[in-house]
Amino acid sequence: MGTTNDIQAKLRHLPSVDRLLGNARLPALIAAYGRERTVDALRAALDDFRAAIRRGEDAPEGDGPIIARAEAHLRARFAPTLRPVINGTGVIIHTNLGRSPLSEATRAALEAVSRGYSTLEYDLEAGRRGHRTLHAERLLCELTGAESALVVNNNAGAVLLALSGLAQGHGVVISRGQLVEIGGGFRVPDVMAQSGARLIEVGTTNRTHLRDYEQAITRQEADVALILRAHHSNFRIIGFTTEPPLPDLVALGAKYGLPVMDDLGSGALLDTARFGLAHEPLVQESVAAGAAVVCFSGDKLLGGPQAGIIVGQAEYVEPLKRHPLARALRADKLCLAGLQETLLHYLRGEATERIPIWRMIAAPLAVVEERARRWQESLSRAGLSAAVRDGVSTVGGGSLPGESLPTKLLAVPGPHPDQIAAALRAHDPPVIARIEDDALVLDPRTVLPEDEEELLAALLTVLPAYQSGRA
Repeated sequence: MGTTNDIQAKLRHLPSVDRLLGNARLPALIAAYGRERTVDALRAALDDFRAAIRRGEDAPEGDGPIIARAEAHLRARFAPTLRPVINGTGVIIHTNLGRSPLSEATRAALEAVSRGYSTLEYDLEAGRRGHRTLHAERLLCELTGAESALVVNNNAGAVLLALSGLAQGHGVVISRGQLVEIGGGFRVPDVMAQSGARLIEVGTTNRTHLRDYEQAITRQEADVALILRAHHSNFRIIGFTTEPPLPDLVALGAKYGLPVMDDLGSGALLDTARFGLAHEPLVQESVAAGAAVVCFSGDKLLGGPQAGIIVGQAEYVEPLKRHPLARALRADKLCLAGLQETLLHYLRGEATERIPIWRMIAAPLAVVEERARRWQESLSRAGLSAAVRDGVSTVGGGSLPGESLPTKLLAVPGPHPDQIAAALRAHDPPVIARIEDDALVLDPRTVLPEDEEELLAALLTVLPAYQSGRA
């Protein structure tokens, strides 16, 4: 620790902000970040060095360290918190990582509609105001067999709107085994209460019979307006279980003049059983079974942008378009453009080739293994160790709980896999891996082909320090 006089001398040695602004490096910073913010950063950098000097540290040699510190402040201040990452976890629909990546054509549609004006609410033929509700409606009806369709901002919004429009102030009958809570604290009973509908629970957690529904409907005080089926989505009840199938609920509803609403959650348009997974209920099946309203997500198994989709019978869906909540929950032009393009992949029969999550689900094990071995060879050429081993990928996103796909993992040895994982997350772009059996592993199934080069660059940058013992 220096004397007070030494400290004061070092402080006086620091340059002024005006002098720093004359440095040859400053015009580039001002062009990138603006003069006001650059000046703020220079002041913050000077404050950092003043504090360091008072702690007994040396003054910086020249202006360079101060400008470098200011630049670090600027980068931190302007760094976006929403950033692209490389998903090596093996979770295909990863809610924390933004769920479904979009197809190339879908991304192009988003860019095209965002660069200027669009026909969001304009009828070109009539030359006057149109309705945003028509975008994607024709495609949804054609693909699902529904009479009408409506797109809102997410599936929670779709469920809230449908319950508000169809059952506000009245009873809704649902099995106790379907009172689910999904990620982020979304609970069916809470959404029902918010909608103004009254929850009528029937049956037990594991067994609910058709007669339980009928008894609730026929109770004079029940005032039932709707029967609701909610897909389990993110959990599975096994063993001694019973639930009435949707066609039986529809028949019961018809007997008493009640519509049936089916909340599918994820909402698949392709049969997951084709790919060695359990059968996820299809939207088309619910519509064909006679559900009056079917709600599902756009960014899960559909593979499109975040959206809540309502399809069903026009008698029930059309009034929802005019409900006051519909405006509050409506989808924007980017969502509608992306959803429209995603649906076209299904219409063309190219979903498993063009939509990333379906391409991942459909990828043969041999293809996944070939990618993992190619990564291993790249690391080996750089003198780094890695192994290819068996593993499993999961669908995720509240879809197909307990189901998995066989995969091949790139396993990276090292004494501190958690530290390697942290270093990969700190890379630009960040790489998200998982730790399994005390090793860091990466699953090629969820790494987009266009991200492979960046992934290998991250591994080649991060791994040497850990495998050489320097970290």
